Amino acid sequence: MLQTVSPDLLPFITTVINGSLTSGHVPTVFKKARVIPILKKPALDPSDISNYRPVSLLSFLSKILERVVCNQLSDYLLQNNLHDPNQSGFKAAHSTETALLAVTEKLHAARSAKLSSVLILLDLSAAFDTVNHKTLLSTLRSLGICGTAWEWFASYLDGRSYQVTWKGLTSAPRRLSTGVPQGSVLGPLLFSLYTHSLCKVISSHGFSYHCYADDTQLIFSFPPSDTTASARISACLVDISSWMMAHQLKLNPSKTELLIIPGDPSPAQDLAISLNNSMISPSATARNLGVTMDNQLFFSSHVTNVTHPCWFLLYNIRRIRPFLSTQASQVLVQSLVISRLDYCNSLLAGLPLNTIRPLQMIQNSAARLVFNLPKFSHTTPLLRTLHWLPVAARIRFKTLMLAYKAKNGPAPSYLKALVTPRTAPRSLRSTSTARLVPPSLREKEY
Repeated sequence: MLQTVSPDLLPFITTVINGSLTSGHVPTVFKKARVIPILKKPALDPSDISNYRPVSLLSFLSKILERVVCNQLSDYLLQNNLHDPNQSGFKAAHSTETALLAVTEKLHAARSAKLSSVLILLDLSAAFDTVNHKTLLSTLRSLGICGTAWEWFASYLDGRSYQVTWKGLTSAPRRLSTGVPQGSVLGPLLFSLYTHSLCKVISSHGFSYHCYADDTQLIFSFPPSDTTASARISACLVDISSWMMAHQLKLNPSKTELLIIPGDPSPAQDLAISLNNSMISPSATARNLGVTMDNQLFFSSHVTNVTHPCWFLLYNIRRIRPFLSTQASQVLVQSLVISRLDYCNSLLAGLPLNTIRPLQMIQNSAARLVFNLPKFSHTTPLLRTLHWLPVAARIRFKTLMLAYKAKNGPAPSYLKALVTPRTAPRSLRSTSTARLVPPSLREKEY
């Protein structure tokens, strides 16, 4: 219906959008939100309020206005090189997979240089909801946003209100004096700009870092014989905590995780890091942007955590398979199971085949389920019919695709830095083949 009447509505919507941009004013009705609490994970306790994410439902027109501003602001930041290159959240050609690739490649490079590394996964409490509006506006001004544009953002943040809907009841409107709304178009980009100055604090201690929205990953590599590593890490975390307090953000020590990746052939080191009167002890595994990382970078725990829910999903789909067509079964399997196998599978490149064999067994079982065949049916013709590459080939394809984008297409700058064109010492027939220099960052046992 909206597509049918769009020629009649577009002139009025355009007038409203342009009027807001030229006047630097956001209508009050656009700043009203209805908050619906959503449980972060199904396994969490629903009686604990902290386990809910307050998602704001905004009007359709307000989201159109935010999208227009978001596009213009993104273009301005890109043209003036104001983006943080190590922030992968909510940016074109960036994803959780590219962010994890950047982190794991740094860890592999450190291990190849016989250095031990520490990976710290910082966790913030209610990060989006505690953004200070005055500090955010000051940050925007420091980035060169002034005049009517700055007035528009001031109007966007001022006078916001929300109502909470829970179990069919709606609360009275409440004024929103801090934070950027979760569920809005502009909120994530504004939050990334709000934390823009954090990179200077981290870099001043000689740490590498990578961010995805409010998830911050710290990487610190050091010789295994360095006895000052623990003190340097604690000093960095103290400065980060002070920066967070000055910006009304709060680190959550109970959810901050620490991984120690030892340098070969040094044994695993036991570092105890203090943060806000709490001790952070190293763990063998940690969940990072949906991927379970281990302190040896073998990813065997990740494969296990992927296969268990996949088997459960296949079991449930098999129960209703007699009532489904082949096409419907394929859609279910691809959306629920195969998508899990493909998520961040480029991190598994170079691993032994016995590590990824459980993933191949999942794919084989999924192919038999689509065609409703018995357990020991041959799967090669089934995979060809479904146009599914085997798991090892899917990993290789993803790696090649990312390398191609890093060399020729849109890709994050940190991935482009990993791709080095091969230069021949003299004129050869292979010069025109656009070959790359293969990296040698994997361990010998790989």
